[in-house]
Amino acid sequence: MDVILDNPIYKIIGNIADSHGIEVYAVGGVVRDYFLQRPCTDIDVVCVGSGIELAQEVAKSIDPNKEVHVFKNFGTASFHYPYNGVYWQIEFVGARKESYSRHSRKPVVESGTIDDDQKRRDFTVNAMAVSLNADHFGELVDPFGGIRDLNEGILRTPMDPVITFSDDPLRMLRAIRFAAQLGFRIADDTFEAIKANTQRIEIVSQERIATELNKILLSDNPSMGLKLLQLSGLMQVILPEISRLKGVESVGGRAHKDNFYHTMEVVDHVAAKSDDLWLRWAALLHDVGKPDTKRYDERLGWTFHGHEVKGAKMVRRIFGRLRLPLDNKMRYVKKLVMLHLRPIVLAEDCVTDSAVRRLLFDAGDDIDDLMTLCEADITSKDEAKVQRFIANFKLVRTKLVEIEEKDRVRNFQPPVGGEDIMKTFGIGPCHEIGIIKDAIKEAILDGKIPNDREAAWQMMLDEGAKLGLTATAS
Repeated sequence: MDVILDNPIYKIIGNIADSHGIEVYAVGGVVRDYFLQRPCTDIDVVCVGSGIELAQEVAKSIDPNKEVHVFKNFGTASFHYPYNGVYWQIEFVGARKESYSRHSRKPVVESGTIDDDQKRRDFTVNAMAVSLNADHFGELVDPFGGIRDLNEGILRTPMDPVITFSDDPLRMLRAIRFAAQLGFRIADDTFEAIKANTQRIEIVSQERIATELNKILLSDNPSMGLKLLQLSGLMQVILPEISRLKGVESVGGRAHKDNFYHTMEVVDHVAAKSDDLWLRWAALLHDVGKPDTKRYDERLGWTFHGHEVKGAKMVRRIFGRLRLPLDNKMRYVKKLVMLHLRPIVLAEDCVTDSAVRRLLFDAGDDIDDLMTLCEADITSKDEAKVQRFIANFKLVRTKLVEIEEKDRVRNFQPPVGGEDIMKTFGIGPCHEIGIIKDAIKEAILDGKIPNDREAAWQMMLDEGAKLGLTATAS
């Protein structure tokens, strides 16, 4: 079977390799995605020899000034190549064979043949190679049945899966990530090997784990990968807070829903509406505080009072452990977890202007994402209940627009500031300033005064007088 390689870079690489008598191949994802008809602009090139030297020669033939990024520790080199309006990333490495020690996923590397290189690949669908040499240009080299597995939608390892995953445990997460991205099934023996090696994931850096988690969350159907993490036992190791959501307790025939599967539904609902990674993280973590707040009440049944507060406090710890960014992205997720019940309460009760103003004040520019999360959180099997919530959420969204247009409380800035108060009453920084500012803010949020300077100024004077302050400036 031949592969049609349109990008001219392939023949440029092949011609230079031929001039030195070097075997050279395109391997891995670019070959897999060719057969899956998925877009791919990253080309991995393996040669039987020095990948760095070949990369430098190919780059020089294209442009004597082309920059080549060399990573000597890894024996790789790469550069960008423009084609059809896109910059392709071309990475070169010499064919190699690897051996591993028990306590590290960093292998001892030796030069090898293309056969050696294909054996070290993670999955058969990633172990296919295409010759770039002129005599065999476009010829597929597929010793492990990668095409067969692509056609059957199966992920399996080229070699013994137990050894494959023990050697490099990150491959277990990659298996689940590829299953989620491609919609493939993991072969039974391969999945059993993952289950047998779950504790080995502890030698993988948190940054690598987070990268794979992010890719799972960004897949079209994130719950597929998340459920495989749980079923394999990996979730219990890398995200035990999510694993703890699984299960149902019953007292006197009264049971709560399985919060793990509920969370899976919410994540998928959000994924159908948004490709924002951090909104998907908020969906994954929105109920993470429930196991610690679960209580049984004879009158009310199962309750999870305060789980949003508990969950919001857990976000920073989870992000810190996984080396996820502890910046505005973490604060965004924390905010959405904290606020995720508020629109639901509004949808259940009478939607008052005051409640909507306070929601806008607290959510700021994240109000639309918060509403998306809350709408996704409705997973009841009672269709009448779902339709009632959908209708009420539409009312909440309408109110949000009306209130924002009228009262401008999103990202609220007080019409009267601390400097105004100090100048008006001739005072320095003191407790009274905070009292006056809070009174004005609360009055605006409650709709007692409009959100404008004139009304706020008059209230400042009134509140100052109550505190015994005398205006010395107007």
